[in-house]
Amino acid sequence: MTVYENLNFNDKLTEEQIAMLQELEASPAVPDEDCPELTDEQIAKFAEAAEERRQSLQNKQTVAVRLSPQALKKAKSLGNGYNAVLSRILEAALADNETIKHYL
Repeated sequence: MTVYENLNFNDKLTEEQIAMLQELEASPAVPDEDCPELTDEQIAKFAEAAEERRQSLQNKQTVAVRLSPQALKKAKSLGNGYNAVLSRILEAALADNETIKHYL
């Protein structure tokens, strides 16, 4: 059974929400046809992808970029980690030749 709960991260959890989380923590994860157990090959691929990600994060460089006040406000509204989000947005935009042509 799937339960969806919309949480506002600025609000404290209710007693009911805390109880639900504790119940989930105590229950085992049971694979089924929608979410089967991973094979050794899949685990190896995930480990490889994680290592590639770690390497790419270590290779990041610090640069200064001038942003408009509106862009900076919007970026900061994304919360902690907004620099990483901006980096992924920039990578995606630069990978798309049509986007590049549009803004040249």
